Amino acid sequence: MEVQVGPSVVTIHSDDQVVVCEPDSRMSSTEEQGFFARDTRMISGYRLKLGRVAPVLLNSSEIEHYSSHFEFTNPRLDTANGPIEAQSMRLRLDRTVGGGVHEDYDITNYSGLPASVELEVSFESDFADLFDVKSARRVRRGSLQSTWDEATATLRTAYRNGSFHRAIEVRAANSDSPTEFANGGVSWRITLEPGGSWHTCLLWTVDLGDADKLHGPDRTCHAVLGRETATDRTRRRWAHVTTSFSTSDPIVTAIAHQAVEDLASLRIHIHDDAARSWGDEDGAGHGDDDGDDGLDYWVPAAGIPWFVSLFGRDSLIVSLQTPCLSSRFALGALRALGRLQADSYDDERDMQPGKIEHEVRHGELACLHLIPHTPYYGTHEATTLYVWAAAKTWWWHGDRAELDAVRPHVERALAWIDRDGDIDGDGLQEYRTRARTGGYYNQGWKDSGDAIVDDRGELASLPIALCEHQGYVVAAKRAWAEVLERVYEDAGEAGRLRAEADRLADMIEERFWWDEEGTYYLGLDGSKRPLRSVASNPGHLLWCGVVDAGRAQRTAERLLADDMWTGWGIRTLSSQHPSYNPFSYQLGSVWPHDNVIAAAGFRRYGLDDQAARVIRGIFDAAARFRSARLPELFAGLQRGPGSFPVQYLGANVPQAWAAGAVIQAVDVLLGLEADAPGGRLTLRPALPDWLSEVGLTGLGVGPASVDLIATRQADGSHRLEVGGAGSLEVALAPGC
Repeated sequence: MEVQVGPSVVTIHSDDQVVVCEPDSRMSSTEEQGFFARDTRMISGYRLKLGRVAPVLLNSSEIEHYSSHFEFTNPRLDTANGPIEAQSMRLRLDRTVGGGVHEDYDITNYSGLPASVELEVSFESDFADLFDVKSARRVRRGSLQSTWDEATATLRTAYRNGSFHRAIEVRAANSDSPTEFANGGVSWRITLEPGGSWHTCLLWTVDLGDADKLHGPDRTCHAVLGRETATDRTRRRWAHVTTSFSTSDPIVTAIAHQAVEDLASLRIHIHDDAARSWGDEDGAGHGDDDGDDGLDYWVPAAGIPWFVSLFGRDSLIVSLQTPCLSSRFALGALRALGRLQADSYDDERDMQPGKIEHEVRHGELACLHLIPHTPYYGTHEATTLYVWAAAKTWWWHGDRAELDAVRPHVERALAWIDRDGDIDGDGLQEYRTRARTGGYYNQGWKDSGDAIVDDRGELASLPIALCEHQGYVVAAKRAWAEVLERVYEDAGEAGRLRAEADRLADMIEERFWWDEEGTYYLGLDGSKRPLRSVASNPGHLLWCGVVDAGRAQRTAERLLADDMWTGWGIRTLSSQHPSYNPFSYQLGSVWPHDNVIAAAGFRRYGLDDQAARVIRGIFDAAARFRSARLPELFAGLQRGPGSFPVQYLGANVPQAWAAGAVIQAVDVLLGLEADAPGGRLTLRPALPDWLSEVGLTGLGVGPASVDLIATRQADGSHRLEVGGAGSLEVALAPGC
């Protein structure tokens, strides 16, 4: 059984371009639809007519992430040459995106008689900023002008507001009859003999008003499968060189394959220069892993269609989720974010020295500084996650030059944690927005404006100390201390970081433990009062490995109680809370990444059955979504007989950390522990009976690549088969 995620729309994407339309290809400026490029809606309205009326939709679908296909027939048409009976003509529309949009229109006459008909395609461009589209603001700040060039059959529409300039050209090509223009649309008068066919292309080319003008879409017709652009070849090669997953359950295998495809499709090239190797400012690249195709400076967008940009928190979470997919995947994000690391104070952007950015945008509002996303730094944990990711992924890639290059950025991040991350100097991490316009009130991963509430459902006062923010700091400092000690032989600094981490871990137990509920408080409000809301956040504390083992077990039990556990996953907020709403963004919905993080925490404390239960629920949900693809989130409704996971309207699909959650789930079940510098890989598998075998092909650990199959035996122990390990030592941990 499959479920359509989100509203009934067709969405395709490539790089930082997205097309969202109705199943019949229409786009409306009053909906969250259109052709978007670099945070601007270039086409806001699109309408297709055959014989001056809408054609009849038969079927439509996305084909690949960059392509879609629409099949129409005709209603009964009255024409100057006589009627055309219904369902006697075929209209096929193929649409691909990347460097612009390529459309192919094909009409075939099956009527048995000569037929004359008109095809008309109308366009509207509002050049709305993505933020305006999402918030349904109908604001035009600049001037628009359209021109038609009959000689080249090109419609150009340009927008200008001060220094901000965008334009789009729609050009007819390969047309079997002359192209005409009137009333904002292009049209063709078509005459077909019985069995005859007609074709034209429409090429949409965007002008972004800078030196990085795009060269237009691929000119290959009907390239809905296996397109051969340089971007597509790079994507396929990246997917080829990453780890391949197989399991005893074909559905789980399909879910894993889709997750890899989603991560590959989310690459955005606008940050390639920032993601290049340290010291490679001219973009020359180095070695086999960082060549011209950029396999080693991969930066994913956070999600489609709304988060097509570099998000600090998202890219670092994905880095922590996926080292077993690609040991060097995190390097692009670490480099790009390191180059954007703040070096001064700017309250209007919540920016402080050493802080890692939250989000960077390139639309009209950002270019004219009407929003703070240039970039905006209003995320608390991204800076801490940067430290943790730099340390954790080192044990997977083992590249000393990369570690040395990232070290100064880690040190600046650690300085921010101690200086500005602790607003009042009490040893806890707190956040508070300083930006007067466009800043985010909540700056944890639950960053919607209403996400952090007290037991009465009222918004928590600032500054807020979330429980997981404390855990991230403990985990990050301990992880970096290990690097300092084992790699740099700096026992003194390592000892200092461990002592600071231990003190904060003690404070978590003293200030955040909620004995009555058997879990940890969501956080502390601006008056340091506990936020007595049962939420999913404490699962992150277990992931960090920072809490007492007995309390960890009680926390797991609380997260799996009926008011939190839906059967598909753990809710973000208890169904008994006054603010609970299963259809909300973060007040009772289910987030796949949040769940797998909790499962990773359960395994860390030996709660293997509980971890498998959560992962099974998430996989069961994925199996019921179209293409076995997890959305960003879904509704927190209870699972029951004949039920299915219910969509959250507006969810990003695909979304980077939802895809990353699938890879992390496999990692969690296998218990992978890499030591690339030491040439070792240890497995602590806890495969459940519903997934008795997992295979990894081409798993990278440092320069080594290994194939392995872990199999659960009848007595619950595991057998490990290893191939191609070379000098890499691969072994099961004792007792497995």
